[in-house]
Amino acid sequence: MSVNLSLLPADEKNKVELDKQAAFLVWKLKEAKTGPDEIDQQAGKIVDDTERTWFTECVVKYKRLMGVA
Repeated sequence: MSVNLSLLPADEKNKVELDKQAAFLVWKLKEAKTGPDEIDQQAGKIVDDTERTWFTECVVKYKRLMGVA
């Protein structure tokens, strides 16, 4: 089954983008290319509380999946 992401509503597209950003930042953390402060800075830039919560949950998910403490 394929899904055309461009057909998603704007809020769902944003959730996908936040999920991708969280995965990338945790990968950078795992590879010692950045520190945890970059994740905090990125979360601080998110104005909407719901989106910030989603981003934080994604970071926790990827830390668990990638074995990052």
